[in-house]
This record gives sequence, structure tokens and C-alpha cells, in this order.
Amino acid sequence: MVIQMLPEICPRPFLKWAGGKSRLIQQYINYFPKFYQTYYEPFLGGGAVFFHLQPTTAILTDINAELITTYRCVRDQVEDLISLLQAHKAKHSRDYYYSVRSHTSNNDLETAARLIYLNKTCYNGLYRVNSQGKFNVPLGSYKNPSICQEDLLRAASQALKSSEIRQADFINVLNYANSSDDFVFCDPPYHPISNTSYFTGYNGNSFGEQDQIRLRNVCAELANRGVKVMVCNSDCEFIRKIYTEISFNIYDISASRSINSNTKKRGIISELLITSY
Repeated sequence: MVIQMLPEICPRPFLKWAGGKSRLIQQYINYFPKFYQTYYEPFLGGGAVFFHLQPTTAILTDINAELITTYRCVRDQVEDLISLLQAHKAKHSRDYYYSVRSHTSNNDLETAARLIYLNKTCYNGLYRVNSQGKFNVPLGSYKNPSICQEDLLRAASQALKSSEIRQADFINVLNYANSSDDFVFCDPPYHPISNTSYFTGYNGNSFGEQDQIRLRNVCAELANRGVKVMVCNSDCEFIRKIYTEISFNIYDISASRSINSNTKKRGIISELLITSY
């Protein structure tokens, strides 16, 4: 009898995330530092870089409370989470989606299952909330959405086991990263390249010029401590200027933009990869 071995599932993002870096990893590889002990990601999002690097020690943070709750549940209670997602999958329909979207959850596991379910079934995997902090993305048009990817969730859980996962503003990375043994990767909300490209729905607030400058100042302080810093952002004069002022290295990256209300503005665009080393 021949026993067929299932291929090992490599850890990778379990969420669809606007601006996720999965497709850009190959362009980033030559710019990652060769040596570091602790990895920090203060804008966690889909976590593509974390899952690619699989660092031994990591501190992962994000300002989005529901996202952090979800990561913790994947790390600590993945089998219970899978059970809830299976229930969502069995009930999925247009009416069920809007029912789940309109109700809040009673505990962390329900919150995590709700976020993953909505993420896998909503339009383009967007995370957007209104001014009251309520998720408001409409249902997507997927015929068979991947609501419960059991093997992927288990692989992600294993990759997250040794990581600290916290809700925090990005400035909190200054409390921990302090030497050349530390590597900080920042994937902030991108600075708009036009007046119509603002995205304000991540946590109910925009990430404006002053926030970009605040992040630049954090990166400068980290670099002064010897920390290895990598930042990605849109290719625009403002971002180039503020990082040139602190003598960071700036590299051009080709990215595919797939989310835009104007289909003519989708396609290959230039982004920036910025490093302190």
C-alpha cells in the first residue's frame, strides 16, 4: 500500500489584508538584515513579512484591538477557533453575513472567528469601520470563500507560539527595541499619492502627515540606538523628503495595485522600501 504524504503547509497570512506584502516578499529578500535576534512589527496587519521570516523571537503589535485578539486566539486556541469557523462556514449566506456583521461578539474567540469570517467573505478583504467603529464592508461576490483553512491556521498558530502579541500604538516599539540585535519592520498606512486616495477606515482615524512624521522620528530614534529599521510606504515626494532628512536608504519597489474604485488606476506602481542600514 502506498501512503501519500500531504505537503507541509508553510506559515503564511491567514487573513486577506489590503496592502499586504505577500507579493512583494521576493523583492524585499535582499534588503532584510542578515543578523538580528528579536523581530518587531508595530503595524502587524496580515503579517506577511513575519510569516516569511519566522523569527525565533518576535514582538507583534497593532492598534487594531480586534486584529490583536484574533492573532492571540490563533496562537493560543486554534482548535476552538476552527470549530467556530466551521459553524460560520456551514451557515454562510448573504443574510447570515449581514447578521454577523451587525452584531458584536461576546468573547475573544467569537471576536476572532467573526473577524476571520467577515474578512474571508467581505468585498476585497477590506478592513474598514465607520465613525462609530462598526465594520461596514459589504459582502463580496465569492462563490466558495475559504472561510476555514484549518491547516493554514494550525501552521500560523505554530509560527506564532513564541511571539508576544500586544495592542499598542507604533510608538511603543521604543520601549523595547534598543540595539543592533533588534530588527523593526514598519508597514504603516501609506501616505496618499493623490487627494482621493486617503484610506481612513482602519480604526476610524486617518494616518496623516503628522503621523508619518511621528513614525519617521521613531525610526530615527531607533536607528540612533543601532536598531535595524525597515519601512515601506508610497512613492511620493513627501515620504522621500522626510526619510532623506535622516539619511535613510531609499529603494524603489514595483507593486501591483488591485484595489481602486477606478479600474484604470489598477496595475503596476512604484513603492518605496526604506532602511536605516
